Amino acid sequence: MIKLATIAGSDASGGAGLEADLKTFQEYGGYGMAAITVIATMNPNAEWEHAVFPIDEQCLRSQLETIFNGVGVDAVKTGMLGTPYAVHLTAEYLNKYKIKNFVLDPVMVCKGADLALNPELNELIVQKLLPIAKIIMPNLFEAGQIAKVPTPKTIEEMQEAAKIIHDMGCPFVFIKGGAHLQGQSSAVDVFYDGTEFHKVEAELIQTTWTHGAGCTTAAAVTAGLGAGLAPYDAVLRAKKFITLSLRNGFEMNRWGGAGNPSAWRKPFN
Repeated sequence: MIKLATIAGSDASGGAGLEADLKTFQEYGGYGMAAITVIATMNPNAEWEHAVFPIDEQCLRSQLETIFNGVGVDAVKTGMLGTPYAVHLTAEYLNKYKIKNFVLDPVMVCKGADLALNPELNELIVQKLLPIAKIIMPNLFEAGQIAKVPTPKTIEEMQEAAKIIHDMGCPFVFIKGGAHLQGQSSAVDVFYDGTEFHKVEAELIQTTWTHGAGCTTAAAVTAGLGAGLAPYDAVLRAKKFITLSLRNGFEMNRWGGAGNPSAWRKPFN
């Protein structure tokens, strides 16, 4: 079995975070493990208001020790880390065990928001984790924050940000534009390998049921790398995977909905 790990927050609603990661790992035929950094909850009595509860530092270290030393991994991704010690511990274990297939999903903002959750923490993530990642997968807002440019709104601006981020030390950059790019009739992302830009394009799914889409995409890339795919091939397969998931999404409640990571099993997709 391909051993895959996520270091991320737990989403009590099940649509995003490590729950989305583990579902995706399973669909790729991998053996999924998780180190919980924070627990995110949503209050149905307060318009789905979010609350985040960090996991104790020693508890997180013990989880990482179980995964990296006790079992071993072929590929790792990070999601919401939430605390400075989570960033430091993640970097410590990735370096100590010389993990080559590390996918950095730099979670800087909750869906629907446009302000960084914690600017100081985000800087620490860039400093400690970006240089050891094989692929970094920011959305448009996160790409602008990392590259220190305005949030990209066009493919050309995505390419500019991708080049800056690559020059900061990450060999492969995959900026997720999706449905948020101006003037596009399809879901467009940009992949940069330091030499060539690739436009990664798929059907634009007209839906608001997108909870966990970013987590699922990053988990799919992680699983692809763990299975031995080259970075660009892992991205192309992940793009197909998330497109099918969103096409077959469902309404969770009156506040939103999630994709369906098992959708590829359905006939006539």
